[in-house]
Amino acid sequence: MATIIEMPKLSDTMSVGTLVQWHKKVGDVVTNGDILAEVETDKATMELENFDDGTLLEIFVQAGDEVPIGSPLAAIGEAGEKVELPTATKAETTNFNQDIIESDKPQVDAMKDVPELPEKAELAEVIKDQTDETLPDKRMRVSPLAKKIAQEENIDLSNIVGTGPHGRITKKDVLHLTKGSRETETISTPSIPEPRKLDKGTLSDQKDRIVPVSNMRSIIAKRLLLSKSTIPHFYLQKEINALPLKNARTAINSKLAHINKENIIKISINDLILKACAETIRLVPDINSSWEEDKIRYHGSIHLAFGVAVDDGLVTPVVRNADQLSLYQLSIEAKALISKARTKKLMPDEMSGSTFTVTNLGMFGIDFFSGIINPPNAAILSIGASVKKAVVDSTGNIQAGETMTLGLSCDHRLVDGAIGANFLKSLSETLENPASMLV
Repeated sequence: MATIIEMPKLSDTMSVGTLVQWHKKVGDVVTNGDILAEVETDKATMELENFDDGTLLEIFVQAGDEVPIGSPLAAIGEAGEKVELPTATKAETTNFNQDIIESDKPQVDAMKDVPELPEKAELAEVIKDQTDETLPDKRMRVSPLAKKIAQEENIDLSNIVGTGPHGRITKKDVLHLTKGSRETETISTPSIPEPRKLDKGTLSDQKDRIVPVSNMRSIIAKRLLLSKSTIPHFYLQKEINALPLKNARTAINSKLAHINKENIIKISINDLILKACAETIRLVPDINSSWEEDKIRYHGSIHLAFGVAVDDGLVTPVVRNADQLSLYQLSIEAKALISKARTKKLMPDEMSGSTFTVTNLGMFGIDFFSGIINPPNAAILSIGASVKKAVVDSTGNIQAGETMTLGLSCDHRLVDGAIGANFLKSLSETLENPASMLV
């Protein structure tokens, strides 16, 4: 009997996954350990590994489709074997299509408020054993998600020719018409009597776009909304002398270049800040805590998360036991995590379990900002750019210098002002005297 490959649960917060691409095609012989496809979760893109020997008989989900956990993706068995989907899957699909019929009735409109329906709708469009052919011809075949988009955009569905199974109108059909309508509107806009010439690439050349929300962006939105709406944030900031930090980085990298000329690992400002945070948390352990409703958890280990910008948002890989690593070891681990993040190869356990988070926008020229706390952390440190400016030295004279502004966002349920101020003060002293980290 053929084996049905289902959408696995690849992270604790995952409810759906997006099939990014197939590495095998129908008819290919596959063995245990082969990579069948890539699946995008709420946190990263993971490889879908095969555990059965046989032939890939059917593919039920196409690249780009969003599929709930446990839904069938493909079937593997003996060549020529007939594929039968599980009975539960058929029943669910049949009931779902019946719900579509009922939703066409004016008095039944609650279906659009059920979060899972868009996901099932997209699945129903690609499962081959669906029962759309049983719908009466006079009924319009349209997925709930397509209907919802059409209502929001005021689109007449009767003008759309469906490209789904049995002529069913899908989300892509509606979005295609929406894009075409906007382009037509742009073209038909009355021209100015004496239009000015526009350089190629100006903003006037841009058109509106509708892009479906990805799993990653959806989870980011939910987590940030939850953080800001449930955690009482308060903010501290401190400007520090950035020159000692920059000089220390230059000296360290110069020495590393002499030690190993073939494989140079360069220490970054962010590496030094992560190391300084690990050292400072040991001095102010109350900052390394989490709120658990009826109790407070003070973490014995220091696991530092740091923000990495990726194509579709932001991920926060975690350096575990950062206080037990040397600066060189911390730098190597951080760079490995950054590389994985940018190639979407981070594993779920490499993005979970943090006790403190650092976010740095200095490389983008941002002088100062306040980060949103990454639950369940008690605080997040934000790093601004190093800015050249006139400063007053220890003798009271004005001279050229460089400063950097640190921001600390704290959960007031866990961190009082004095604790936050003590942490930021101690961290500033460490960053302005990097040699103290050698002790």
